Amino acid sequence: MTRRELDAAAITDPALRAAYARCRRLNARHGKTYFLATRLLPASRRPAVHALYGFARLADDIVDHLAPTTPGARAQRLGTLSRDLRTAMDGGPGHDPVVIAAAHTAHRYHIPYRHFDDFLQSMRSDLTVTDYGSVAALRAYMHGSAAVIGLQMLPVLGHLTSREEAAPHAAALGEAFQLTNFIRDVGEDLDRDRVYLPADLLAADGVDRDLLLWSRRTGRHDPRITRALRSATALTRRFYAEAEPGVDMLEPVSRPCVRTAFVLYGEILDAVARDGFASLHRRSTVRLTRRAAVAAAGLARITAARLAARTTPAVEEPSR
Repeated sequence: MTRRELDAAAITDPALRAAYARCRRLNARHGKTYFLATRLLPASRRPAVHALYGFARLADDIVDHLAPTTPGARAQRLGTLSRDLRTAMDGGPGHDPVVIAAAHTAHRYHIPYRHFDDFLQSMRSDLTVTDYGSVAALRAYMHGSAAVIGLQMLPVLGHLTSREEAAPHAAALGEAFQLTNFIRDVGEDLDRDRVYLPADLLAADGVDRDLLLWSRRTGRHDPRITRALRSATALTRRFYAEAEPGVDMLEPVSRPCVRTAFVLYGEILDAVARDGFASLHRRSTVRLTRRAAVAAAGLARITAARLAARTTPAVEEPSR
């Protein structure tokens, strides 16, 4: 499958093919929902998505999964990663296969460096910032950590409207996906000394960090936490509503991929609700059979879109 995708994308250089293959493996291993949706894209566009995912994963690993070291050392690694990407995007050599693939994708699809720089700025903040006082503060963080991911993806997916019109919806979808992860992973994030859900939202239901820590430590539930997570879910649903009109702005062959991701990530929220908003104590997941059914529906839509593209008659040029 990797070879077919790289051939379809006209990526022929052996080193570059190996770099993209590395990114694909990272996506398949760590981003199962994302990877499943990506399979619904035309083969020629999948390597770019894998490259963008791979770069984000590389930065995330530096922040959260690097062998025990100091925040300063992690920040230094992020700085090296940023310089390496900038050098590669300017035509110089890259020192990491993931960086090489990401730079090639950025050049091919005219993705500006600022989107990557904004992303890395948010990753740096994870080294020192452990909570957010307000929804506005969290959104400032999510601009770099999530919204710019949607903006990076937009030219890869293709859009029928102007980029300016489609961009806010793409950014909102990135934020919706990340908020979904924050709700699902609130317990795991707390173990890393982070509370991403904003303090003002939690406080509205009488929840603070100490209550979350108590619940996580004792395994006991509290109705205030349940109400707060329900409120966070309602907020996240508003981001999905803001994002949804953007799906129809994409090229028809890309819509089934994004629609599948839209549905599957949204159903993570359903799973959290079904589990009683117990995210502090368990990780809610969408059942494998349901993921397969949604992917099958996406496959049917992509087949219909490709058939429609083949049968649409060409528009004749007006006579001169």
